[in-house]
Amino acid sequence: MNAADARRRRLLIVTGMSGAGKSTALDTLEDWGWDIVDNLPVALLGDYVAQDMGEDPPPMAVGIDMRSRGFSADALLAAMDALGGVRAELVFLDCASAELTRRFDETRRRHPLAADRPAEDGIWLERRLLDPLRERADAVIDTTALKPVELREDLRSRYREGGEKPVITLASFGFARGVARTADLTFDMRFLDNPHWVEELRPLTGRDEAVKTHVSSDPAYGQTMDRIETLVTDLIPRYWEAGKHYLTIAFGCTGGRHRSVAATEDMAARLAAQGHEVSIRHRDLKTQPDDRYEKRKQR
Repeated sequence: MNAADARRRRLLIVTGMSGAGKSTALDTLEDWGWDIVDNLPVALLGDYVAQDMGEDPPPMAVGIDMRSRGFSADALLAAMDALGGVRAELVFLDCASAELTRRFDETRRRHPLAADRPAEDGIWLERRLLDPLRERADAVIDTTALKPVELREDLRSRYREGGEKPVITLASFGFARGVARTADLTFDMRFLDNPHWVEELRPLTGRDEAVKTHVSSDPAYGQTMDRIETLVTDLIPRYWEAGKHYLTIAFGCTGGRHRSVAATEDMAARLAAQGHEVSIRHRDLKTQPDDRYEKRKQR
């Protein structure tokens, strides 16, 4: 990001799936002093951006989704492309369909696209209609497994003012429970010896020293992590120069509790030692050990 871009006022356009957390995101940004407008008609986006808010205006965030008057993915993208004088970013809040259905059922709310039908119908249609926005988004935040406080922390790491480095998130996950859908780089650690099949290590996680020692003692571990570190270190400035401010690096294993967690913690320490600002997220850390997922001993 050059100096001219940095001087332009920041505009965050918050969109995504209904029920994925847009209200929480906007409330969080408002708490930090951002100028917030929710459910802004698409046709008024240019007028909102052009308003005079004094010599030192706050950053802006607008919520635009299926409920907004005049909304369509094409209309919103066209309105964004027509903006001038601001640094516009599009953030898309996503969530697994099953979790969205659970949230609508729990709150007894009707989906905006399925007033007289099951929520699943509206979710399916909305996902199709919003796909162009997800593809265009500067950041996709998957809230499937996030509590509101965790979403706020994610937003804090991404949208705090004054950042001069890309925000790097190191994440672990278990392939048996689904891939990390929003990772920019994913590394499969299932080739390492599996601590799940060591009786005394099974109830532990990759945060425990005994598991870290077991994983790192695999002959392939050290060389692999060194190569990944070299690759990631080379790519980080390239992502930054290309305008990508948020980088998620994910490590996966079978269950998401041992090898991927140990590798994530290790890489986070390596990047932090280089001066990078990193955050860590272990998606499946709190799940219980289950032989059905692990299936058999692996090398």
